[in-house]
Amino acid sequence: MSKPAVGPSCPLPAAPDLSGLTQVRLDPDPRPPDYLAAMRLANAEATRRLGDLMLLSWYDRDRNFESPQHASECHQASATPGYVDYGLHHGATLMVDIEDGRFVFFYLPVDL
Repeated sequence: MSKPAVGPSCPLPAAPDLSGLTQVRLDPDPRPPDYLAAMRLANAEATRRLGDLMLLSWYDRDRNFESPQHASECHQASATPGYVDYGLHHGATLMVDIEDGRFVFFYLPVDL
């Protein structure tokens, strides 16, 4: 009995390439109670590292909410969430990850 012919296959979704980003992981104590507290922590860290900046995209796992809104709708079969893809493709150089993905923020330095 012969084996069926094997044709080309689609590649498995790959994790996003974060090699061009500075990645900062924060585990604050006490834990931030909500998104706004986490954003203040992330913004302070990003400002310390970048100076003038723009927040490009973010994710709040507590509320399962992202910005830009609905960015992940086009990424349902992808290993890369929409907010990550948006940040990477809009020039982010810094990612601040609070509590292992509970809150994630992507920043771009701005030269004034």
